[in-house]
This record gives sequence, C-alpha cells and structure tokens, in this order.
Amino acid sequence: MSDSTPQPTELDLRMMRRALELAQEAAEIGEVPVGAVVYETESGTILGEGANTRETDKDPTGHAEHNAIESACRRIGDWRLNHCSLAVTLEPCPMCAGLIVNARVGRLVYGTDDPKAGCVRSLHTLCDDDRFNHRAQIIPGVLAEESSELLKSFFAKLRTR
Repeated sequence: MSDSTPQPTELDLRMMRRALELAQEAAEIGEVPVGAVVYETESGTILGEGANTRETDKDPTGHAEHNAIESACRRIGDWRLNHCSLAVTLEPCPMCAGLIVNARVGRLVYGTDDPKAGCVRSLHTLCDDDRFNHRAQIIPGVLAEESSELLKSFFAKLRTR
C-alpha cells in the first residue's frame, strides 16, 4: 500500500478476519470463498454478513457483498450506508462495485485484487470515480495474502477432482 492509501484500523482488521471466516464457510459448501461484513464505521456494530451463494441459490447476484449489503439495509430499514464500512475478501466485481456506490457505502476495505473481474482498482475504479454521485473511501490489500491463499486453495482442490 502506498503512503497516500488510508491504513486499516484494528476494527477493519477484525472485520476482515470475520469476512475470511465467512469465506471459509462458503468454501466448505462448495461456493467460491468470498466473505463480506457491513459494519458501522464508528461503533463496529455488524449490520450484515454474507458469503457467496451463487451455486447454492442458483442466483448470479449471490455475491458476498450483495448478501451483506442487502442484510444490512434490511436491518437498519434504509438503503443508505454512508456511516458504514464493508470488508470483503476479494476486490468487488462490476455488479458489486456498482452496488457499493448505489448503497452509498462510506468505506470499502478489501483483501486481494481480482485481475479478471475487479472493478475497484484492477479493471476500473467504480467505487471512487468522481463522475458518480457517491464515492467510497478505498482501503485495498487488507489481509490480502490470507484472502488470496483461500481462493488459490479452493481452486486447486477443484482442479484435482
């Protein structure tokens, strides 16, 4: 991370560890291991959690971020998450990056980059593009090695089946 990139807080690290637990649970049921947690930035209260459910639900929107954001919005009774942070183990795809903007998530903390589908830094910069009406603060690379290893291990096991 460069000097100009905001550094994760202890709370961010704790929430990323929880996201990694959710990702591991997803892997155990055959889902791509991605986990996400929406939490209040100041208090640390968890408002929503999610893991990938695309295979289980046969639903292309069953991404961890989508599930966590939807859960958080239901819990608070509002679609605006300005006061919240989202910790997710993998750089969000175009759908999820757009959802982060549309839900007005205040901060995005993510683990490993996704060079094939990531739309926060890798392919596009949707979450902090100044052409949109909302921009999230981005904190990339948090527990990136752990996030990456979980994905690599999952796909290696798939290839040996």
